[in-house]
Amino acid sequence: MNITLHERFIERIQPILMQDDRFVGLLAGGSMMQGEMDAYSDLDLIVVYKPEFRDEIMAQRLQIAEGLGHLLAAFTGEHVGEPRLIISLYGPAPLHVDFKFVTPAELESRIEDPVILWERTPEIGAILGRTQASQPQLDLQWIEDRFWVWVHYGAVKLGRGELFEVMDLIAYLRGTVLGPMILAGQGRPPRGVRKLEQHSPDAIPELVETVPAYGAESCYRALQASIRLYRRLRQPHSDKLTLREDAEQAAVNDLNRIFASLSNG
Repeated sequence: MNITLHERFIERIQPILMQDDRFVGLLAGGSMMQGEMDAYSDLDLIVVYKPEFRDEIMAQRLQIAEGLGHLLAAFTGEHVGEPRLIISLYGPAPLHVDFKFVTPAELESRIEDPVILWERTPEIGAILGRTQASQPQLDLQWIEDRFWVWVHYGAVKLGRGELFEVMDLIAYLRGTVLGPMILAGQGRPPRGVRKLEQHSPDAIPELVETVPAYGAESCYRALQASIRLYRRLRQPHSDKLTLREDAEQAAVNDLNRIFASLSNG
């Protein structure tokens, strides 16, 4: 697999879309938009269609994707709250392509400024020119309100010996809290742990400590490391937050008590 695979795919599908009068444009987001494409990149494509065909396009979006190449598998994006999305894998050389089907007006509300690969009229460029992308902001109070409940959940699962559940919980904290807070602190989109190795190499040692092996002590240490890192990341914002100090103390004390009982048992 190499970068020309992406280019060949776009070159193949663009004439197909151009021949269908329902479509008015093809745009690219993600790595292509950011100039960070490599051999491992997905293609994030936005297919713009005339609004009068909404029902038809939404009903046929899987069939449309199938008509664009050798489709190995595809499914809709309701599980990520985006029914306009088709997540697909093409072959024979595997290529992951995400298609988002939108009307021109829907481009006005967006989180990034995509690259225009093709447009039937200047309408798309005009919309992108007069409106601005708006990145979602990380809600630190939302995190603080939940973090210590999550910690306590991990503590009781540790006590019960459900270590895979604890390991999943810690991974969830890394992807939902720690990674996004690190990225947001650098002014980057808070997208889980995406490209943390490239963007935040200084954070890697602390994050590595949050990765447990299978075992009660390792899970306990990783959960404690997650708490330490969260406290550090929260500290610059603490004056703007309603800290759940009682929940924090109760959850951490119970975590320590449960691990001590396991060690003594």
